[in-house]
Amino acid sequence: MAEPAIRKIIHVDMDAFYASVEQRDDPALRGRPVAVGGRERGVVMAASYEARTFGVRSAMPSATAKRMCPELVFVKPRFDIYKDVSRQIRAIFLEYTPLVEPLSLDEAYLDVTTNLKDMPLASEIAREIRARILEQTGLTASAGVSYNKFLAKLASDQRKPNGQYVIPPEKGPAFVESLEVGRFHGVGPATEAKMKRLGIRTGADLRAQTMEFLQEYFGKSGPYYHAIARGQDHRQVVPNRPRKSVGSETTFMQDLGRPAEVEAGIASVLEDVWSYCEKNGIAGRTVTVKIKYADFQIVTRSRTLLEPPADKAALERVSVDLVRSIFPLEKKVRLLGVSLHNLYRRDEATAPPQLTLGLV
Repeated sequence: MAEPAIRKIIHVDMDAFYASVEQRDDPALRGRPVAVGGRERGVVMAASYEARTFGVRSAMPSATAKRMCPELVFVKPRFDIYKDVSRQIRAIFLEYTPLVEPLSLDEAYLDVTTNLKDMPLASEIAREIRARILEQTGLTASAGVSYNKFLAKLASDQRKPNGQYVIPPEKGPAFVESLEVGRFHGVGPATEAKMKRLGIRTGADLRAQTMEFLQEYFGKSGPYYHAIARGQDHRQVVPNRPRKSVGSETTFMQDLGRPAEVEAGIASVLEDVWSYCEKNGIAGRTVTVKIKYADFQIVTRSRTLLEPPADKAALERVSVDLVRSIFPLEKKVRLLGVSLHNLYRRDEATAPPQLTLGLV
């Protein structure tokens, strides 16, 4: 049997996307440290590279970011603009390959093993795409090129901003061995801490572990870690991946200290969720509420229903019932969120098989 062809995968990642759009559209922001989002009690959604030099990062509390960078300029997010720009970028991708897997508004995988331009080198395709993005949007993008998704994503971080990096097949395993495990896609902070407790700090340390060891300590993720430690990743680039959840959350200007305030907060948060579902004909059977206390502790409560909520009032009843499980309040609440999972289109004849989901 012939060996399968080596795939050519590109990971394109826009540089500080939200902040760069704001700097593009407002010349007064160019060259200045900018944070998108971040009301007085919110968090930073995106930070410009000027802000990052001060240590400002996304998901950082706004107050912390302001202390680290007193000159930081906060701007409100404009998601309608970001989505428009994202559509422009997606259209460019589709001129080269139909195999485009968006990860978010600002990044995507492209499989260009065979491509619509008959270009032999993936690195040339990446370079041309980045030039087209700059020409059409005025924004820069970075790219990683490799023979699988895992390495392409790692490569895109190597020459940021406005650069690209190639990891060829013969260099993949060695590249992985030298990296800290915290850099690996799929290894979050909790898993990284667990690995370090087990003496696994680098890709080389991870590669030294047996499959049995990794399955014992990391369960079903064990085979994935065993493979990526060897530079292997057989996941396909999947276009039009179905959305798994829809949610919304709000950080309140003042902490909520009474049950009635929390229930009202839940009702206000789910407006966006239900509007999205109505607009797109989406239904979901699993309802999750997220509660972040004033001390930043986070708890979630979920319930999977036999039938999806039929209207906003039904979604509100389930959401309020879930949040009541934390009453009486032991401490004040700063953030509330509502999300729907197990999504499917309402015009489908039947719902997909019910999944068992625990607390998120």
